[in-house]
Amino acid sequence: MSNVSDVSDVSSGASAPGTLAAPELPGLTALRDAYRRDKAALLQPASSGSAIRRTQPLLRRLALLADDLLVSLWRHAGLPEGFALLAVGGFGRGELFPASDIDVLVLCPDHTNCHEEQSVRQRVEAFIGSCWDAGLEIGSSVRTTAECVAESQRDITVQTALLESRRITGDALLFHRFRRAFREALDPRVFFTAKMLELRQRHHKYEDTPYALEPNCKESPGGLRDLQTILWVARAAGYGENWDALAHNGLATPLEVTHIKRNEALLNLIRMRLHLIARRREDRLVFDLQTAVAESFGYRSQAPDGSRLAMRSSEALMRRYYWAAKAVTQLSQILLMNIAERLNPSSHALIPINARFFEKGGMVEVASDDLFQREPHAILETFLVYEGRDGLRGLSARTLRALYNARNEMDASFRRDPVNRKTFLRILQQPKGLTHAIRLMNDTSVLGRYLRVFRNIVGQMQHDLFHVYTVDQHILMVLRNMRRFFLPEHAHEYPFCSQLAAGWDKPWVLYVAALFHDIAKGRGGDHSELGARDVGIFCTEHGISEEDTRLIQFLVAEHLAMSHTAQKSDLSDPAVINAFAQRVGNERYLTALYLLTVADIRGTSPKVWNAWKGKLLEDLYRYTLRTLGGRAPDPDAEVETRKREAQVMLALHAEPFEGHRKLWDTLDVSYFMRHDAGDISWHARQLSRHVDKQKPGVARARANGDEAAPAHTGAEPHIVRARLSPLGEGLQVLVYTPDTQDLFARLCGYFDQAGFSILDAKVHTASNGYALDTFQVVTADMQDHYRELVTMVETDLAQTLEGAGPLPPVTRGRVSRRVRSFPVTPRVDIRPDDRGQRWLLTVSASDRIGLLYSIARVLAHHKLNLQFAKVSTLGERVEDTFLLQGAALQGQRSQIEIEKELLAALS
Repeated sequence: MSNVSDVSDVSSGASAPGTLAAPELPGLTALRDAYRRDKAALLQPASSGSAIRRTQPLLRRLALLADDLLVSLWRHAGLPEGFALLAVGGFGRGELFPASDIDVLVLCPDHTNCHEEQSVRQRVEAFIGSCWDAGLEIGSSVRTTAECVAESQRDITVQTALLESRRITGDALLFHRFRRAFREALDPRVFFTAKMLELRQRHHKYEDTPYALEPNCKESPGGLRDLQTILWVARAAGYGENWDALAHNGLATPLEVTHIKRNEALLNLIRMRLHLIARRREDRLVFDLQTAVAESFGYRSQAPDGSRLAMRSSEALMRRYYWAAKAVTQLSQILLMNIAERLNPSSHALIPINARFFEKGGMVEVASDDLFQREPHAILETFLVYEGRDGLRGLSARTLRALYNARNEMDASFRRDPVNRKTFLRILQQPKGLTHAIRLMNDTSVLGRYLRVFRNIVGQMQHDLFHVYTVDQHILMVLRNMRRFFLPEHAHEYPFCSQLAAGWDKPWVLYVAALFHDIAKGRGGDHSELGARDVGIFCTEHGISEEDTRLIQFLVAEHLAMSHTAQKSDLSDPAVINAFAQRVGNERYLTALYLLTVADIRGTSPKVWNAWKGKLLEDLYRYTLRTLGGRAPDPDAEVETRKREAQVMLALHAEPFEGHRKLWDTLDVSYFMRHDAGDISWHARQLSRHVDKQKPGVARARANGDEAAPAHTGAEPHIVRARLSPLGEGLQVLVYTPDTQDLFARLCGYFDQAGFSILDAKVHTASNGYALDTFQVVTADMQDHYRELVTMVETDLAQTLEGAGPLPPVTRGRVSRRVRSFPVTPRVDIRPDDRGQRWLLTVSASDRIGLLYSIARVLAHHKLNLQFAKVSTLGERVEDTFLLQGAALQGQRSQIEIEKELLAALS
């Protein structure tokens, strides 16, 4: 880490933007140098170690150091008597982070017009300019008391900043009059409502989770801003200005205050380290900084011990952060609900649910504060009650507090208790409310304390490029997705999944599989096998039948099999379908695995799922189901079926009878196996009239650069057609053009330069020497401009194919922070197929612009014929498969050269 003394430069500037330049005051250089020196001395001990208890005093000393400099500069400015300098915002709390702004208010007497009296204005501007010149990055405002009150009524942000104001120097009487006027104008109830709306919007901005992989330790849910909000609304209501005062007034317990202070200190220290390491104001734990911050705490990557994977230093830090953020989220909810109840006493009557619980205003309320200590069985019953009663919206503050204080009751004997095991299974089997109940159990730490294996993955980061959630949050997302398949109101999202779910007899079996499918991540070894072992123990302990146990264990053990097969194998190959059918065994297992696979992929990242992946999975499901039903894949029968369906579609479009025959006669079985009837019909409508307009020999000769070859007048050698994809996402692009060895590279180069991502490519060479290639492509501007994009692709791509010449150079696009932080080691694998006639190339690498084009250039350079391409983008990682032919693959030396060039292209 760089020298901490440099950090003071973060807050320095030549002069304030928009401020009149003022002559340097006498002694300003000495003040500036002394401030930087003293600040660096204060920060030096804070640059390493985990002395959390010393964080708060250090923040106060940094604020006092700035106070001293401001007092000196105020005196130099020579403002008239009756003015005051106030600290507001975070600086008003008496805390200052290394690179935070220093917010001040120049408070003018009410009889003074600070903005129009020239002498006053010049002195104020000189003061502000001297602050910047002295190394203070200030945010300043100049107002009278009346102006402050009026502005605070219009803007909740201003009102919040003034709420924490304190006097630095100047007229004390003026400050007291300002405080009295401000307090009289402040309505605690209105302020509370505004801050709750602000909190809700802020949480929504950060996706309502403290478990983002790059959280903002100040603004994210569970961050410092949540704690500040509690103190703001408490101060506005007169309930206290610090945590001890809240405990004294009965809004928090001493235990809660202890936990709040501990977690607040940790978050403060993390934020301080971020400022020091970034050398600027940075409140996000971005990937680039996580390792440096972790190492400043003394974390080091652990060596494998045979039972666990090596834990990165950043992973250890982030787990600690997530636990703190989770505690802050729990405690904030309790305290804010208590304050709301104190401000607006509830008039809701207590409606008995049973001897242990009441309903109060739509919330589950415990009958007594010590209920869970006296009757631990009631802990899990809380969530069963929540699921089973209509109209309940959550748990009351009293219940949340009781659960928080009863965490130690959930020990090994609690987990072994037959009553609790029965209750937990009933929670999973309830017909409604499951998703919210399980999330509540996780938010209150009940889930992790009952399922110890789940507790191990709370806050567990996933160091890959397609998961954007921690392991526990991913599991809850998958559970939510699975649950939605069984809810009629969500049937429009994934109709086929909902159709299959409607015929499923035991939804809870799938919920158990979803809960355990990734539960063994981070332990080392195959997490699927370890998870299957864990869920087997769970099923035995909870009395689940052997038949259901076998299905659940199969799902956990094989939860990656279907996505791997669909995205990496040629589904038109009967051998692939037969092998997968043998793996799943029967229709029930296939259906369950399909539902879990869709729910799993949807729960990784919004970027990972797309309609094309959905089609691949659905195709694999249907092909496998047909095989399991006793119908072995028959390519000839399948081809004839698709041809008949396509002919019907052609007739509906009034195409000439047998007009498609010339085109179809040039295409082999693989073409019809890899396209459905809709695509076959579309291709025929677009291409039939163009077949044989140019002699094959001429086409090949001109494609190979023989300009003397005679051209057929009126021929259209390059046919490009595009349409909105039938899948509802992106474009489907058809290219029909004379085949060349660099054709695929040219096509990829065009799509990369035009800003399209290729989801899939089907490459065919017809017997007349023409290539018939189809692409599924997407771009960010798809929804609003698809008509313009269709026209652009059809025109520009045809012109690209028309232009001869060498392939353009590769454009190496910038990689994201996630790719830089979690790079994928490039992998290339080339192996022959079973017949030894074709070669299967699989590549894995971090995604970037131009990557597919880089691969295609290597293939073109070695004159390799591409027969099939399957492009899979998993978040920011690619897993691509190509089927190749070419003499260069026959020799060991040339094959090694190809692999080396591909690795270089992927790096």
